[in-house]
Amino acid sequence: MQKSEVFSIGLLDKYHLYVPAEIVEQFPKEKRARFRVKFQHQDKSLEVYAALRKDKNRGDYRMMFSNGNQKKLNLFQNDYFEMQLFEDTSKYGVDMPEELEEVFKFDPEAFQIFESLTDGKKRSIIYYIKRIKNTQSRVDKALILCDNLKLGIIDQKLLFKG
Repeated sequence: MQKSEVFSIGLLDKYHLYVPAEIVEQFPKEKRARFRVKFQHQDKSLEVYAALRKDKNRGDYRMMFSNGNQKKLNLFQNDYFEMQLFEDTSKYGVDMPEELEEVFKFDPEAFQIFESLTDGKKRSIIYYIKRIKNTQSRVDKALILCDNLKLGIIDQKLLFKG
């Protein structure tokens, strides 16, 4: 798995940061859209999956960095922190929750429909399930998701309604 060197970076604005082109362009062109990213600030670290988009004006790459992730690292606007990029080797651009994976094993029809969705829609569904803290609630929502997919419901607002 390819990875960058650890480098220092700061926030561009409230929700974004720029990653220098020379860091990103070490990766093959077809692998520059999504990364697994590791952040380190003081004694805190965080790993996330993220999309990087080239800024046509600057030539650097832009990445969204949520306020929630900034809080996890105890970051403020003028802080500098460490960052490292790793090649994204995951199937969906994010790790599949175990509960959703298990439910799909028992419902191949729903899994087939899930696989036919766009990559962004799949990630959105996975992130929704991952945000649920309770294991049983994750299973329950995954079951609702499967039923709704088989009913032809793919609207994000309705996917998890029972």
